[in-house]
Amino acid sequence: MFQNQLNDQLVQAQAKAVENAKHLAQVAVESAQELAEINQAAAKDALVVAQETSTQLLAIKDPQQLSKLAQPEAAQEAAKYAAAYQAKVSKVVRNGNKEVAQVVDASIDDARADLVKFVKEATKTAPAGSEAFVSAFKTAFESSLQQFDQVRASAADAFANFEKSVDAAFANIQGQYAVAKPAAKGRKSA
Repeated sequence: MFQNQLNDQLVQAQAKAVENAKHLAQVAVESAQELAEINQAAAKDALVVAQETSTQLLAIKDPQQLSKLAQPEAAQEAAKYAAAYQAKVSKVVRNGNKEVAQVVDASIDDARADLVKFVKEATKTAPAGSEAFVSAFKTAFESSLQQFDQVRASAADAFANFEKSVDAAFANIQGQYAVAKPAAKGRKSA
């Protein structure tokens, strides 16, 4: 009887793991599709800008027209475009990250609940005279359950650190654009 319960619980745990893996794979595919769409749109926009710039360059007849094309406003437009692109990518990354965090959190809760249920069932059927052993086992088991909380905290820290890294990378790129703007303005007034 006990072996059958254990087997059933193992089968259920494996089914949950397969479902979670399928869900995470779907999240990864959807995120990849969203990023591909963002990149495709960015490539199209870049092509349009390149064609417009080429047309303008071919139409130049004197040096003053060339200097008009090299105004700081063009750099500011590029910075705005890059910031918008970064925001779109960041949103996709964050949404995927949240979904993965939710799946990990739910998996931890399920595994913990399954273990608690298993231990309760196992200790209910313990033979007479094993109360001291059962008590010691339950105490050790309760201590081991704290590991689930540590895993949850570690996962939360990993996701938070990932988001901080993404934010820092985007801030660094935006900082580079911000540095380029004053330099361009300084050249304008010279």
